[in-house]
Amino acid sequence: MPRSCAASPARRSRSSASATSSSGSRSSTRTPTTTPRSREVTPPSADAPASVYATALLAGLVRRGVTDVVVCPGSRSQALALAAARFEQAGLLTLHVRIDERSAGFLALGLAVESGVPAVVVTTSGTAVGNLHPAVLEAAHSGVPLLVVSADRPEELRGVGANQTTRQAGIFRDVAPHSWDVAAPVGAEGEEQAADALAAEVLDGIRGPRHVNLAFREPLSSAVRLPDAAPGEWVAPAPVSVDVVTLAPRPGTVVVAGAGAGEDAERVARELGAPLLAEVSSGARFGPQLVPAYRELLGAAGFGDRVERVIVFGHPTLSREVPAIVERRGVETIVVRSPGLDDYNPGHRVARFADRVEVTPGPEPDPSWARRWVHTSRLLLEEVEDSVASLGTDYAERAAFARDQLERMRAPVTRRRLVEAVWAATWPHDRLVLGASRLIRELDKVATGKRIRVHANRGLAGIDGTIATATGIALASQRDETRPGVTRVLMGDLALLHDVGSLLGGAGEAWPRLQLVVGNDHGGTIFDGLEVARSADPALADRVLLTPQSVDLAALAAAYGWQHRAVTESGQLDGALTPSPGRVLVEVALGR
Repeated sequence: MPRSCAASPARRSRSSASATSSSGSRSSTRTPTTTPRSREVTPPSADAPASVYATALLAGLVRRGVTDVVVCPGSRSQALALAAARFEQAGLLTLHVRIDERSAGFLALGLAVESGVPAVVVTTSGTAVGNLHPAVLEAAHSGVPLLVVSADRPEELRGVGANQTTRQAGIFRDVAPHSWDVAAPVGAEGEEQAADALAAEVLDGIRGPRHVNLAFREPLSSAVRLPDAAPGEWVAPAPVSVDVVTLAPRPGTVVVAGAGAGEDAERVARELGAPLLAEVSSGARFGPQLVPAYRELLGAAGFGDRVERVIVFGHPTLSREVPAIVERRGVETIVVRSPGLDDYNPGHRVARFADRVEVTPGPEPDPSWARRWVHTSRLLLEEVEDSVASLGTDYAERAAFARDQLERMRAPVTRRRLVEAVWAATWPHDRLVLGASRLIRELDKVATGKRIRVHANRGLAGIDGTIATATGIALASQRDETRPGVTRVLMGDLALLHDVGSLLGGAGEAWPRLQLVVGNDHGGTIFDGLEVARSADPALADRVLLTPQSVDLAALAAAYGWQHRAVTESGQLDGALTPSPGRVLVEVALGR
């Protein structure tokens, strides 16, 4: 029954005994008993083949550990949607309903990136499938396990101008080469077993997005009869092969941790005695080797010019200094592969790729190399401030200090003050999600070491789906109600408006503890710091790049049922970031 979609858009013959997917894998094919039967209409009183097959497929996914299904409304996909609802009713999975497919795709992405378990997103046919493309692209480039299940018209309605019908099979083939185009079930013997086998196949070795396109004929649904099934335990797929590179400590080595690097980068830096240049979204921004001011030092004499070896984890995206050092002649670069679509290789200068790095046992590495980096970085970040301890007992001095503190409290919020406050307010039981804006780069410059979970869609660094992704992360991280914690999102105003539809949840669904911290500078001021700001006509640049906006965010929050907190002065910031139940939009006024 299931058929893999080959690189060619042409549909394979039903008589094929097997089919080859564009990834080179093979999948078994079960065909209807006879061609005429495939066009018969099942009587309304009988079980619709669509519902039988959809139920068997979901049961197969649940048995193998899938816990979350995101559903968008649609007629052609009703068998899948109703089956998912019945499974949730029975306590076999968690269902999330969204009216916007783009939001649904990123919600599934967030669920999967936090839990590590593939999340399923279900859509009807036509443009609904195309709206998933941004989330599929991000999943591909960041290696997040995402399963798209789309409903489609049967073969006889394709290519004839039928309503809501396009070429869905293999629509994501360039970034999701594992795809299956499944012929419409007809109620033939063995179809339920074929659906279960398909569930096993699509989850086998999943590391990025995969796509199952299911054709359905009328009747499109019937009563759902649940099989005997119990939720299974998800077991993450092991790498097909493991290439380990063993390194010895030596001066001139630095460890770079990009997005998604994880804690292994910190371990390797510590064992090598090397400076750790960890982006704020790396998951490795902590430890004794951390160099927060890495950008400045990579360009400074006596530091960046003495780098001879670079070990890269994750996907670095937040600076120009890192790719520049990798591309420099005489620098040996070793990249630890991440599950994303492309291996990091700026300028095609990487000497070696590996799956894991181990450090040779031996004497302790010379600490002087890393100590210089760490110490100088701390000096660069220090701010000289008055303190109570430095004051004398003179009343005039104490009064002057009090006036100074009051002025600071009433001062407008700067970007640095905002990002430092958000970083300080976030703890290990929380989650921090960083949107694509000036603020993630500002935080990357000043964030001190802290072992917290940070997420950001840096596979393609798009502005898309930030709220939806964060909602999925919050839902997955807050399943255990006995554990405290809030998911805090740091984003710009355009990122908020780009994903405003994700402020709307599913009716009757509980919201997690979610706090959107929006730095509102009324447009895309990130372009003010790029070369274009020095070369373009300011009026034209504002029109097409800044894209100024004057949306009333308080009214917007109220329309979607969110709490709203306005911050216009520095003294209001810490209180506004205090966690609270439910959904809160914290609007922080920023200057351009």
